[in-house]
Amino acid sequence: MKTLKITLLFCLVSIFSFAEVSKDQKTALVDLYNATNGDSWTQSWDLDQPVSKWHGITIDNENVVAINLSFNGLNGTLPESISKLTHLKSLNLSFNKIGGELPNTLVSMINLEELKLFSNVFNGEIPTDIGDLGKLKSLELFNNDFVGEIPSSIGKLTKLESLILSSNQLIGHLPSNLSNLKSLKVLSVFDNRLLGTIPSTIGGLAQLEELVLSNNAFYGELPSELAQLTNLKTLLLGQNQFKGNFAALKAKFPNIVDFDLDDVNRNSALATLDAEEEDEN
Repeated sequence: MKTLKITLLFCLVSIFSFAEVSKDQKTALVDLYNATNGDSWTQSWDLDQPVSKWHGITIDNENVVAINLSFNGLNGTLPESISKLTHLKSLNLSFNKIGGELPNTLVSMINLEELKLFSNVFNGEIPTDIGDLGKLKSLELFNNDFVGEIPSSIGKLTKLESLILSSNQLIGHLPSNLSNLKSLKVLSVFDNRLLGTIPSTIGGLAQLEELVLSNNAFYGELPSELAQLTNLKTLLLGQNQFKGNFAALKAKFPNIVDFDLDDVNRNSALATLDAEEEDEN
């Protein structure tokens, strides 16, 4: 009898160890495999094996909760069916060659907490409804070819801690409602085509530790509210057209480690943009 119990226990453990995810979830993963040339991945999947054995897949309670296929030679596009992974919390496809536009269905993956698609060749616009991903803590889309404006719906991502959109082809202004992101620690948009003045509402990002605005077309006086960001360790502003007393500005940040400006602006107290416009009239 004791031997029988041990045998039954072993069988139960084996069953739970190799429990399969739902058909929809497995189909979505196979679609991702096929759409990104899975046979040529650095670490490919054996589709005859249980999903739990596939590289980069994390399963919890028979649901796929994380995908990490960074540095894995993915080449192709993201299939719309990826939205069937409704329990997914983390999607990391960084450092691959995935292109095309992000599928609109992506915004229905409402359990996502991390979306890391940086260092690919994505193009098109960032989905306007990206703000529907209300649980996002990290949105990292840098080093791609995204165009268009930063969607204002990003202001709805109140749990966001890291927003990195650098090295794309984004245009337009910084959305003023970024001030809603009270948990934000990193805001990086360098090397885009953004323009305009920095909204004074940026002073509401009290947790911000990194603010990177370099290599854009921002201009004008930096808002005095910037001095409220006392947790800043990194402030990079170079290759823009800002005006102000930058030497005094740096002194206002007790924890600053990285501070960068154009050489011509480092020590001088320049006239504001408004003053220049008055002189022209």
